[in-house]
Amino acid sequence: MSVNKNARMQAGVLFLIMLLSGCATPQTQQLRHTPPKDLPAHVELTDVPFYPQNTHQCGPAALAMVLNAGGAQVTPDSLIKQVYLPGREGSLQVEMLASGRRNGLLAYPLTSSRQDLSLQNLLTEVAAGTPVVVLQNLALRWYPVWHYAVVIGYDLPRQEIILRSGLEQRLIIPFATFEYTWQRAAYWAMLALPAGVMPRTATEETYIKAAVALEKNITPKKNVVVYQAALKKWPNNLTAYIGLGNAFYTLGDKEQAEKVLRQATLAHPDSAIAFNNLAQTLADQKRYTEAFSAATQAVRLAETKGSSEEQGVTQITLNEIQEKMH
Repeated sequence: MSVNKNARMQAGVLFLIMLLSGCATPQTQQLRHTPPKDLPAHVELTDVPFYPQNTHQCGPAALAMVLNAGGAQVTPDSLIKQVYLPGREGSLQVEMLASGRRNGLLAYPLTSSRQDLSLQNLLTEVAAGTPVVVLQNLALRWYPVWHYAVVIGYDLPRQEIILRSGLEQRLIIPFATFEYTWQRAAYWAMLALPAGVMPRTATEETYIKAAVALEKNITPKKNVVVYQAALKKWPNNLTAYIGLGNAFYTLGDKEQAEKVLRQATLAHPDSAIAFNNLAQTLADQKRYTEAFSAATQAVRLAETKGSSEEQGVTQITLNEIQEKMH
């Protein structure tokens, strides 16, 4: 299908949806009746770059826009091999998230514990200066036409949303039309943020999962920033403690690693991994008596929890420390 023909088809489908959308847009109705008091009335992120979307390649184009906005230097062509699946003539959401991480940004799926807040959360992120990739179904449930676009703005009084979409650098459509197409794609959306930048609507579980998935794609220094941001918002998160301690350890800063891991053992006295990593950090500083005590505690906790994997790891650490003590 040619680009022009594809664009005409999308325009026709959107027109049809505009005729139908009034009956199934609960979040739009909610925003109309109760406008969020903490959001600006109008926002438009004019600095977000625009890449026209070629046929079947809206995924690479949409992703390139938000990655560039987040500081990565990419083009749609450079992302095609990472996200475009010729057999499906499109890009899967998991590939979009993986590509964001591969290019050094925190790929954050914009989810909500309450699905009725999806649209408000999206607007909140845009108001914070973050463009959002959204997946739309521009047709019907039984005949889907999948399409990625980038939300760059909105107008609350006019109930309109502004998109970079297809060949349109500035596509303005009613909230109801947008919600209808987005709802048919299960409200899927993603952000791509520099290390340490916290989504305005972040949830603890989703952010930590995104941080762990990003680890191997960025430097230890950037991992420090990512996990410090997590602990600032969720001071007792064990995974963030371990991730931050490991990042300092990899950087060779054993003193900071020890400090973080001691805090982890105090906040989570039942964590075998926290004691194990603390033991290793102390052993590397040749403080074998303290290391032996921490490693012994790690083994006890692993045995209590019945985790064979943790039992194996903690026992190896304890054995290595005992060998160095003799």
